[in-house]
Amino acid sequence: MNTFQLKIIASNRIFFDGEATSLVVPHTDGGQMCFLAHHENCVLPIDAGEMKIIDKDDEIVHAFVGNGFLECFDNSILLVCVSAEHPDEIDARRAQEAKERAEEEMRQKLSILEHHHSQANLARAMERLKVKSRYL
Repeated sequence: MNTFQLKIIASNRIFFDGEATSLVVPHTDGGQMCFLAHHENCVLPIDAGEMKIIDKDDEIVHAFVGNGFLECFDNSILLVCVSAEHPDEIDARRAQEAKERAEEEMRQKLSILEHHHSQANLARAMERLKVKSRYL
């Protein structure tokens, strides 16, 4: 079986540490990247969004992943991110409140920097809600 070593480190814990056959993560270009065993070496930024892991036992793990970066080297992947959460760990009420706050901030006349921060907050909240509703 073609597997690779996968370690996902969030700011508050080690989310995954083991062998996997597939990893799909959101890429900053708006798309997704899929990694399989023996993927070419690379380092790339990760955007907030839905992540999918298929472990060595063909168990599928769906999760939300926050911004970070991924390093693929010698059939081993290290993903370091701000947050990683299983659907049942996502607080839907809190994510909905964050979404509403970000939408209100975007309606106000803000500086360009504040507008970009609000957009990022809105995107993160919406991705959390999407993962929560899709897999629970």
